[in-house]
Amino acid sequence: MIAAATWLLGALSALAGDAAARPNVVFVLIDDLRFDEIDYPFVELPNIQRLAREGVRFRNAFVTTPLCSPSRASFLTGQYAHTHGITDNSDRSPRSHALVTFPRLLHDAGYETAFLGKWHMGVDDSARPGFDHWVSVKGQGRYLDPEFNVNGERRVVPGYFTDILNGFALDFLGRPHAKPFLMVLAHKAVHPDLTQNADGSVSDLNASTFVPAERHSALYANATVPHRPNHGKPPAGKPALERRFPDRPPLGPATGTSDETIRDRLRVLAAVDEGLGRMLRALEASGQLANTLVVFTSDEGYFYGEHGLSVERRLAYEESARIPLLMRLPSLVQAGRSIDELTLNIDLAPTLLELCGAPRAQGMHGRSLVPLLRGERAPWRDSLLIEYFSDRVFPWVANMGYQAVRTRRYKYIHYVELAGMDELYDLDADPYELANLAGKDAGQPALLRLKPELQRLIDASR
Repeated sequence: MIAAATWLLGALSALAGDAAARPNVVFVLIDDLRFDEIDYPFVELPNIQRLAREGVRFRNAFVTTPLCSPSRASFLTGQYAHTHGITDNSDRSPRSHALVTFPRLLHDAGYETAFLGKWHMGVDDSARPGFDHWVSVKGQGRYLDPEFNVNGERRVVPGYFTDILNGFALDFLGRPHAKPFLMVLAHKAVHPDLTQNADGSVSDLNASTFVPAERHSALYANATVPHRPNHGKPPAGKPALERRFPDRPPLGPATGTSDETIRDRLRVLAAVDEGLGRMLRALEASGQLANTLVVFTSDEGYFYGEHGLSVERRLAYEESARIPLLMRLPSLVQAGRSIDELTLNIDLAPTLLELCGAPRAQGMHGRSLVPLLRGERAPWRDSLLIEYFSDRVFPWVANMGYQAVRTRRYKYIHYVELAGMDELYDLDADPYELANLAGKDAGQPALLRLKPELQRLIDASR
């Protein structure tokens, strides 16, 4: 009897120790933040840069679909959009209630879970399965005096969206937690305010505005915005982008993003950074920071006039598909490391499930990043799939659904609705994707390898 009791006490102690060792997770998701913006020379982001300094940076991180709703669903499910079914920004509310997400699985494995911010897989702001605490908005929400659904109670909250959201996050972090916790903090920043229809589509592009907090309205006023060499370049040799539309100028210098608009976006980001700093200090004060994995990333990039594109993502070019990805967990990650392997947003779900001791769901396409975080020399992918399903929100992307393969050297884009308009880039010789080799003799050897590789990736994800 005594021996059995001793064994039981030992087992319970071991379980308690395992539970205590499981990290908390703070997942910060930004909307439309490019991979290179946090490194602009004039930008002041001390807390985001702290994550990079004290954690690890993934330098070749990509989304599998560079559009808000599909990308967010891919982060949460570890699946490509063609599997999880959130393929565009229209109202996918019913489908999003049925997703098997990593928060749902962590909740089932004993985590306390919270979602705060912009769900944006449909306009429905009601709680999704797997969350103990829910704060969200309908559709995009608005920067000033937004209406939030706080655990079923809808109310207009006076103030600035990002500041209010940071307040909700601090409130959650400051509560007593009997279990390890997951907090998903999904910012509206740095997305513009939009005139939006009930189905989630945009009806008035001229209403697009980036609204910084009043205290940041003059930030970076005299800053010189850096531009990539493809900025303002007409899309020569890109037949899909060279198509002409009534009442629309051809893409080029006149259709890009103004420097003041870029400054406004970075002013919007300043409030995100301030809130992150407050959260890090709160975790430090409670003794939780050392055991909290902090993830900072974005759901896709944004065009600032590259190839003449602006107010746009969607396409497979680097500015759109490539994202920042930072992780900090001192017990696992050596401070200041950079990881160059090709990583994807679908890798996040299996990574967090492994770190937090929860089983991986069937049907996940992503790979756990844990071996890379530990510094192990693990076999890794040499190519990745990017896909997009056509919609008609912006004229320049009409009928431009595509499947693309990116390797370390090449990118091949196959437009499934536009015959003869494919694109191929040698990223070593042409990192800014200016010279389309798809119809050139010089590109044929690469195409012979890339077309079967694209099909292999598609088949492997079915």
